[in-house]
Amino acid sequence: MKPFHLDESDTRTQNERMLAGDWYIADDPEIQAAHRRALAEADRFNTGYAQDPDAAQEVLRGLLGTFGEGAHVRAPLRVDYGTRLHIGEGTFVNFRLVALDVLHIRIGRNCQLATNIQLLTPVHPLEPQPRREGWEGAEPITIGDNVWIGGGVIVCPGVTIGEDSVIGAGSVVTRDIPARSLAVGNPARVIRTL
Repeated sequence: MKPFHLDESDTRTQNERMLAGDWYIADDPEIQAAHRRALAEADRFNTGYAQDPDAAQEVLRGLLGTFGEGAHVRAPLRVDYGTRLHIGEGTFVNFRLVALDVLHIRIGRNCQLATNIQLLTPVHPLEPQPRREGWEGAEPITIGDNVWIGGGVIVCPGVTIGEDSVIGAGSVVTRDIPARSLAVGNPARVIRTL
């Protein structure tokens, strides 16, 4: 994320600033309304999953930005807005995905995501004063097709994981991972090409 700087002449709403990937204040009423809607829909999905896992997938079609044919997500799921989370066809997401989708999170086709994964787009200023004032930003996350992400992985803002890659359990992905790579550790490092 770029260093914190505000243009005093910027007349955009906080929501417009957020969607552009610029610094914004999250307690804006428009942003909070979208967040509350996402919480309610995610709760409907999480509750419905216990009764009928397949029927609950239909809730995701209304909550998420895109939800590919044959994809399956296990509850519970946590999102900030839902509308900026995109899951490709045939992708399987296991229990307890946290997807903080301030900006787009794109998960490709035929991916396998294990339990307790965190996909985190939000960033905060390094400078203390803007943090105290509530400024934040975001950077998108992209996960290519046929990626396997092990349990407990954290993917940080702005990261792209190339297609056919594998991320080892417990890794913290702070930088882009090339296609067909096995990456492990904290921070995740490529240990071989697949």
